[in-house]
Amino acid sequence: MISKRFFKTKNEVEVTFEVPAEQANKSISLVADFLDWQPVEMKKVAKTKTYKYKARLPKDGQFEFRYLIDDEKWLNDPHADQYKPNGHGEDNGLVSTYQ
Repeated sequence: MISKRFFKTKNEVEVTFEVPAEQANKSISLVADFLDWQPVEMKKVAKTKTYKYKARLPKDGQFEFRYLIDDEKWLNDPHADQYKPNGHGEDNGLVSTYQ
């Protein structure tokens, strides 16, 4: 799941990436172009039984991302704004910060 919070006075958008905890045995990482394609482990939230990561991204942009499950399996977010072929025979999710 992806949620976005637009700010009236800032040129950025707070984007929350969220994945149900049952998708993984031990960890979920976010891998994205705005993170230089380096896996960043998402925080496990016991209360909501999800993994979450919040990022502040510039307004009026599109950003590619995927989730890496247990350091071995790739997962796309079904709530991505769009998908784009990634050159490895699969697709990356796209999140848009256009309002």
